[in-house]
Amino acid sequence: MPLPTDLPPTGPDSGIDRLLAIMAALRDPATGCPWDIEQTFATIAPYTLEEACEVADAIDRQAWGELKGELGDLLFQAVYHSQMASEAGFFSFADVVTAISDKMIARHPHVFGTESRDQTAEQQTQDWEAQKAAERGAARLLDGIAASLPALTRALKLQNRAARVGFDWPSTDQVLDKLVEEAREVVEARDTLTHDALTEEIGDLLFVMANLARHLKVDPEAALRAANQKFTRRFSRIEDWLAESGRTPADSDLAEMDALWNRARAEDKRRP
Repeated sequence: MPLPTDLPPTGPDSGIDRLLAIMAALRDPATGCPWDIEQTFATIAPYTLEEACEVADAIDRQAWGELKGELGDLLFQAVYHSQMASEAGFFSFADVVTAISDKMIARHPHVFGTESRDQTAEQQTQDWEAQKAAERGAARLLDGIAASLPALTRALKLQNRAARVGFDWPSTDQVLDKLVEEAREVVEARDTLTHDALTEEIGDLLFVMANLARHLKVDPEAALRAANQKFTRRFSRIEDWLAESGRTPADSDLAEMDALWNRARAEDKRRP
């Protein structure tokens, strides 16, 4: 294992080798970082999800100056898992690179093979899914959709997979009818059912909302992230305006904050 003093020199040409050497040094049983040495796949996985979300967040905010760092953090997660896998004799980082390279070549025969490039993006997506299905072989249709995905994203993927075999409503009209039905069931559950039953009904409603977004070609996860950002921006304006009189939201009431919310909404509509 290389010691920190043996690391490849920094610079534009140091490439992935320097990062791999840093990771190996961090995990060295004799000279590494005690925290890093103690980590496992399971303990690092939450950080991997967090870093992927931070990449998406930087892109959503068009924070291009931050994106480089966030992508580096995400790359480090791949290196971290690969180092632990190498130590356990499972595979190496080079194996990871080979596997993804081979997969990309196999799934793009219109670029790396003899198939025509004269296809729409939609047709290429269908071909991609067909290739993935062939790779899964006899597995069940919904297998392979990670349970750890954000719930709305996973709902979208489950629905897309089922739709490929015709299990789908033909238009948004049926989805909207189902949405009204599920909303009615939530109201009934609120008044008559247990908390567990109410939770189930809320889940059904959210699942249909994801389906409606899919039919309208909207990414529900991106839509909800944007709504969260909008809520944060508008509520921050409420705090700003209250602070002008030396107050916080706790010193206000719903009527005043609602009026300030409408003011913030009107301000948003004037934004370019």
